[in-house]
Amino acid sequence: MFDEWRRQRAVQRIKPGDGRALKRFRWWQPLSRSLFWLPADAAAGRPAVYAVDVSHVKSDDNGDTEAHLYRDGLRYARVRLPAFFPIEGGTIEVAASAFGIKRCHFVADDGTEQQLVPDPRSAEGRRARLERERPALSRWIGVVALVLIVVPLLLGLPQTIESISRIPPLAERFGVFDSPFDASVWFNIALGVSATIGSTERALRLRYNRWLDTVAG
Repeated sequence: MFDEWRRQRAVQRIKPGDGRALKRFRWWQPLSRSLFWLPADAAAGRPAVYAVDVSHVKSDDNGDTEAHLYRDGLRYARVRLPAFFPIEGGTIEVAASAFGIKRCHFVADDGTEQQLVPDPRSAEGRRARLERERPALSRWIGVVALVLIVVPLLLGLPQTIESISRIPPLAERFGVFDSPFDASVWFNIALGVSATIGSTERALRLRYNRWLDTVAG
């Protein structure tokens, strides 16, 4: 019920587009822009080509990141994330994490889902091409990304618990927990950079886990 309420609220926030033409993806934009495509499907009753364009460096007047929906190359609608764009036969759902896009799917009226296709020039598109052409290397990169998140999480958790245990009411009742890791500031910064790199790589594949990637952020 909460998800349906959130969906309705997001739909109500949609603003009409101005008909501006979609700009092509430039070579310098891989880390600042995400662009996904949904091809036309006449059999499914979807005659138009849709595109979802998200800028990670620009925001609206309130500082929120927006998703822009293009229909046959013209800006059709825009809304702040998370976005739900009703179109023929279903809804395009878009959501982002602190590291990039975590969801960009077309959900048909019958509940089936289809991930939109990343533009081949985007960072997501280049990562998808690596997965197609070098699947073994892609899997190893995915494993390394997971390690870059899990190791900082395991090493940082005891320090977090120690900090929480020092809160006076907790310290008086339960005592102070001493972390077995006495890490320096620079080491903790390195852990944060490691987790950021790992979560960014996962975002390029639209992989997201609320326990791993939220904690890493």
